Amino acid sequence: MNPMKPTFMAKAKDIDRKWYLVDADGKTLGRLASEVAKVLSGKNKPVWTPHVDTGDYVVVINAEKVVLTGKKFKKKEYFHHTGYLGGAKFASADEWMNKYPERVIQHAIRGMLPKNKLGEDMYRKLHVYKTAEHPHAAQKPETLELSLFESRHSQQHA
Repeated sequence: MNPMKPTFMAKAKDIDRKWYLVDADGKTLGRLASEVAKVLSGKNKPVWTPHVDTGDYVVVINAEKVVLTGKKFKKKEYFHHTGYLGGAKFASADEWMNKYPERVIQHAIRGMLPKNKLGEDMYRKLHVYKTAEHPHAAQKPETLELSLFESRHSQQHA
């Protein structure tokens, strides 16, 4: 008769996954990325378990309308290496936003997930689209209202 209950551990087969839709229009990049990473990893659920992927699927639309505060638009640099000697490539956030706006959000969210196989599984559940059109209507994604605080910059200019 042990009065203590064992610690709850979620099992992969028992996880009920939902689909969520997030509109990035006017949202600050870092605040958006941290909230989405929380949903992808399942930390917003009471059944979260460290060694099991308990997260949900997330579809982010309007990636081209995400906001970078301060001078990040011009000064923030993304690094990439081709694998060849002297193959270091640098691009500003401005260049990426004009060419690949989806990558800016993907890069920010990926950096907030674990750096292991579990993090890769979480990252695969992320779908980012440049405009409001997406092919996931059949999954009936629920709109996810993020608990983002308004940035100081938008309050000052309002």
